Amino acid sequence: MADASIRVPQKVRPGEVFPVRVVARHPMESGYRHDQVGRLIPRFIIETFVCEYEGREVFRAGLSSGISANPYLFFHVRAGTSGELRFTWTDERGGVIEATARVEVTTT
Repeated sequence: MADASIRVPQKVRPGEVFPVRVVARHPMESGYRHDQVGRLIPRFIIETFVCEYEGREVFRAGLSSGISANPYLFFHVRAGTSGELRFTWTDERGGVIEATARVEVTTT
């Protein structure tokens, strides 16, 4: 598997709801397409995505063959304390993409 791109604000206020944007680079083959010589391209998809904030799961998504390559997800998280967001994508072959982002919670 490849890598991921993450966008979160660097600083947020306590209790603020902030946006999280993530993209995993993955082919997401549905299993219905054929290659140039007519052979069926095997299914190969990300099945689950999980976001944890300071060790607590805050978002989970189940993905299917209807999702495009390089799936983009957008969701919101409420700021608690400064800490790490951990992102995990798992595909049906056991491949895992992991990424992290740090969020600073500040009153300024």
